[in-house]
Amino acid sequence: MSRKVIVTAALTGAIHTPGMSPHLPVTPEQIIAEGRRAAQAGAAILHVHARHPKTGQPDQSIAGFGRILPALKETGAVINVTTGGSPFMQVAERVAPAAHFRPELASLNMGSMNFGLYPMQARFPDLPQEWENAHLEGSRDLVFRNTFADVEHVLGACSPNGTRFEFECYDTAHLRNLRHMIDRGLVTGTPFVQTVFGLLGGIGADPEDVTLMRAVADRHLGDEYAWSVLGAGAAQLRIAAMSAAMGGHVRVGLEDSLWAGPGVLAQSAAEQIAAVGKVLDGLGLSMASPDEARGILGLKGAEDVNF
Repeated sequence: MSRKVIVTAALTGAIHTPGMSPHLPVTPEQIIAEGRRAAQAGAAILHVHARHPKTGQPDQSIAGFGRILPALKETGAVINVTTGGSPFMQVAERVAPAAHFRPELASLNMGSMNFGLYPMQARFPDLPQEWENAHLEGSRDLVFRNTFADVEHVLGACSPNGTRFEFECYDTAHLRNLRHMIDRGLVTGTPFVQTVFGLLGGIGADPEDVTLMRAVADRHLGDEYAWSVLGAGAAQLRIAAMSAAMGGHVRVGLEDSLWAGPGVLAQSAAEQIAAVGKVLDGLGLSMASPDEARGILGLKGAEDVNF
């Protein structure tokens, strides 16, 4: 049997803005449609953010997620609710939807970091809404706060509900932070580690960076973890291919990259998933189904969520 690779689709995120691509889903209807396309293309996990339907700004309200999650659950995919929200938000706001809806999976950023989006101003100089420009420029003086106390707060708010975590690690120190939480008994079971490459303020997106993060994860976590990667922007498919070849899982989606190829905007994460599928086929691998992903990650099942 071929090894099963979990493909996550990050549907919209909080990094890109509507003026960057007409295909970025903003309204609940658009996000739901995007989730359906991604699930049909083979995504086992849907990583979910909400947005204000009129402006497209990140929306971390319980009501905003309530308009999205029930319909996404109907796809059968594992629903992963963000606790990262937007880097401009504080942890109490960011964790509220995951604590309320008790999903199978929630993201959890494992350390504070500079989070530089402002270089995108050169590529998108004519964004139509003022908030979009402020969003990019404001990241020049932004620390995405994820202190030890913040991480403990998210773990304490969600773990009692049976929610497990996609531990997002943007640099090697974040892997050490995860080991620290495991040693303190705050994280149990097989951790699902999402190593993030190419965001300014975190580790780069060169092959050496991928092998370094894998080696550091092995050193701190042994062989008792599930490893996945996401590559920002143009690095998306290249990083995904490296992970698949190295025994890992992959994440794609318009949150992480707006592109389907050089200079070609992706109309949906489904295009990116199809490209990953070709890589997996070439390696003799196959995409995990949602239930196979649940088994690999030890998730509680969709019947035990609050949506």
